[in-house]
Amino acid sequence: MSRALQEELSRFVGMLLAGIVAGALFGQLMAGVLLVLVIYLGWHLYNLNRLVRWLRESKSFQPPEASGIWDEAFEHIYRLQQRNQQRKRNLRGMLKRLHKLTSALPDATVELRPDSEEIEWWNTAAARYLGFEFPRDTGQRISNLIRHPAFLEYLHSQDYSQGVEIPSPVNEGQTLRLRLVSYTGNRRLLVARDMTHIQKLERMRQDFVANVSHELRTPLTVMSGYLEALIDDEPDAQSASPLRSMQQQARRMNRLVEDLMLLARLETDEPGNGSQVVHVPDLIQQVVDQAKTFSGKENHQFDVQIESTLCLLGVESELYSAFSNLVLNAVRYTPKGGEIQIRWARDGETGLFSVTDTGPGIEAIHIPRLTERFYRVDAGRSRERGGTGLGLAIVKHVLLRHQGRLEIESEPGRGSCFSCRFADLQLRSCQSAISS
Repeated sequence: MSRALQEELSRFVGMLLAGIVAGALFGQLMAGVLLVLVIYLGWHLYNLNRLVRWLRESKSFQPPEASGIWDEAFEHIYRLQQRNQQRKRNLRGMLKRLHKLTSALPDATVELRPDSEEIEWWNTAAARYLGFEFPRDTGQRISNLIRHPAFLEYLHSQDYSQGVEIPSPVNEGQTLRLRLVSYTGNRRLLVARDMTHIQKLERMRQDFVANVSHELRTPLTVMSGYLEALIDDEPDAQSASPLRSMQQQARRMNRLVEDLMLLARLETDEPGNGSQVVHVPDLIQQVVDQAKTFSGKENHQFDVQIESTLCLLGVESELYSAFSNLVLNAVRYTPKGGEIQIRWARDGETGLFSVTDTGPGIEAIHIPRLTERFYRVDAGRSRERGGTGLGLAIVKHVLLRHQGRLEIESEPGRGSCFSCRFADLQLRSCQSAISS
């Protein structure tokens, strides 16, 4: 029990005893007790009224003078007010710093209201990149201010795992990458980043690779021709080995140049150019025949299962390149006498082409990077097997152009499975391929 409460109880008991004594002296005991209770209640109501007026009207936070339990109550409330004022000052300082921080961000940031497309707030970069003006655009729907079809489709898709690139609403020469982020309270944050410089660098890289690859073809062709002629002339034993080694490296360089040119074309050509219904069963059979020839003395066992009525809408040469890269990779890395399974069939609502081998397998840490150009799990072994390091990058780009995705499952010592999964809209009946 606090000291103030003890004092208050002592006061009440004292007043009650005084009332009893006074009532006994005048022969009105109950009247004396009742009078004391009324006075005590009136004193509490008086202090309660002071408390309400102080909380409602007082601009200074100094508490009223009081005694007993009310003095302690006023003091505790006063301390709470002081702590609340300090919290408010801290919050105001944090908000000011947050506004300065977001205003300094180079990326445009727009906050949407909960469960709504209405704009709550935006930073300085959003005004620069998206053309928002205060207060005109406050409360406006984001879909009314950014009307690009690709963004509207992205906004209403509810799948924000990937962003979307569109021209800036205020500058068509500027490309923005927009991404929505969901966070607490069903709110969404729109972040827009200027990708113009990155796109320019990417185009420069693509042009450089394409031009260098094209320029290398002619000297490589000449070198390969001369080397073939020298080897056909049956050189002496001392020259034969270096010439064959040079010819092998020239062929490897030719394959590398061809893969680089194919990648450059896949990156620059519009998806869907030259699309037709591709007879996938025949295409896979060609790939398998090529793989058996490539296998040679390795004596790999091929298990092929093909759904003969399932075809694809796409570009035949690109699909052939993707499928052959996966199958030839399996041949390269599967030990002599190992088994390679090749499947093509409908899997639910999708089409699935898979290649499973009994090779050494791949550690999980490498799998996310396998489609990067020139990425090798074992560089020495890859070169020894004749790979260029571009095969899976080509596969990834071909699948992107055909509404597909690459799935990789592998475990060291248990082989690997590379699968190409195609969306239902790409699937066709092979009857349409025959009729066309």
